[in-house]
Amino acid sequence: MSLPKITFIMVLAEVLGLTSLATFPALLPLFINEWQLSNTEAGWINGLYFVGYLSVVPVLASLTDRVSPRMIFTLGMAMSCISSVAFALYADGFWTALIFRTLTGAGLAGIYMPGLKLLTDHLSGPKQSRYIAIYTASFGVGAALSYLLAGELNAALNWQWAFGIAAIGPAVGAIIVAVFLPKDAPYQEKAPDTHLLDFRPVFRCRPAMGYVLAYTAHNFELFAFRSWMVAFLFYVQSTQPDANISMTATQLAAIINLSGLPASILGNELAVKIGRQRAITLVMLSSAFVAMSMGFMATLPFWTLFAVCILYNMTILGDSGAVTAGVVGAAPEGYKGATMAVHTCIGFMGSFLGPLAFGIALDLVGGGVSIMSWGFAFGAVGLTTAIIGPLALVWARR
Repeated sequence: MSLPKITFIMVLAEVLGLTSLATFPALLPLFINEWQLSNTEAGWINGLYFVGYLSVVPVLASLTDRVSPRMIFTLGMAMSCISSVAFALYADGFWTALIFRTLTGAGLAGIYMPGLKLLTDHLSGPKQSRYIAIYTASFGVGAALSYLLAGELNAALNWQWAFGIAAIGPAVGAIIVAVFLPKDAPYQEKAPDTHLLDFRPVFRCRPAMGYVLAYTAHNFELFAFRSWMVAFLFYVQSTQPDANISMTATQLAAIINLSGLPASILGNELAVKIGRQRAITLVMLSSAFVAMSMGFMATLPFWTLFAVCILYNMTILGDSGAVTAGVVGAAPEGYKGATMAVHTCIGFMGSFLGPLAFGIALDLVGGGVSIMSWGFAFGAVGLTTAIIGPLALVWARR
């Protein structure tokens, strides 16, 4: 089977596996109102999704060096499906939502990086980074689909049905891989002879660790924006009641997320042309520049602000494919899965901290009911990324 076809199969399965990714943040204003959540509590629920991810991804991603990634991928799909159904049936407040979103995050741990390992076991040659960039960029497509489904299903039915129907995606994705992906993996490396969780060869590889730390900064900003995007758009809509806005906040969020697909792919092409670390630094500084003014632009005409949101999302995701392709290329031989485990485990600490830090920043300055609070939250997140990401790449070169 050709590499484009294999990539298409994995991208389709990945997108379907992510249908439950944004169901909670997409309906965040509803849950804040219905369950009387504070912004900090909402940040905890958004953030604990990634704690669930972090709690099992070191084991699951490392296992892909030793057992078939296909099995791990299927396990993750099953966990995502079951936990989404459980949320629909039993979530009724802060603590139950916290538990079920944590379990859904654990499901993601078996989907995203094991899926990438499954793909790279079928790849080789100079175009490998391009296919990796397409796969990583498609995460944004899955997020967009999740936002859209959650919003539309909640409007047509209710939030319980939104979570329940979102559970179908991972089940279908698992079937697609089982039926259509070739069983052989021609470029799977020999299993290492070290302990499963022995990450010392990865930690000693400074080039790989530089990309890992840059990925942490990237995720800090990306998931802060994804988790609070709908709430921000909802706030802006509430301040402009006379604006002609025919689309819902979740529909707008889906469009914003889709803009990340070309941005990530083009960012990787830029990295090939001018150098990977230079391109990543340029993109990170650009996103920080937009972030520093983002929240203060809430008084702009709505569609102008919407265009700025698209620009911000594109600058955030412009380095995504380049960073992940960089860490895969820098992985020590035989430790590709372990490197992905370190990459995603440390990197997704940023995914947990970003939404939480954003919520805390909102509560510190006005509680999200003033332009100042949104400006402070976006600015704090963007500045953090602009400092940590580029410095990590400088450290990796020393």
